[in-house]
Amino acid sequence: MAAPTDMVHVFLLLVYLGEPRKLISGDMYFYSVTECNRFAAYTAQRYGNYSYSYLMDKRDRVTAYCVPKLIDPDTVLIY
Repeated sequence: MAAPTDMVHVFLLLVYLGEPRKLISGDMYFYSVTECNRFAAYTAQRYGNYSYSYLMDKRDRVTAYCVPKLIDPDTVLIY
């Protein structure tokens, strides 16, 4: 089945916080997977007095990654 011509493939940045994971952001769309992954890396980066990641409280752990989506570019902002 062919997609409508006004739809485009983009990459959606998903950001989860804590364990168990809770979705805290799922509305940033990017044309480029490289740019999306750059934002994912910066979003998940943490600063603090943690010499080892296992010392970080599980509630403060962040996971961010990009997934492909087919969307109508007239309905969302795409970076």
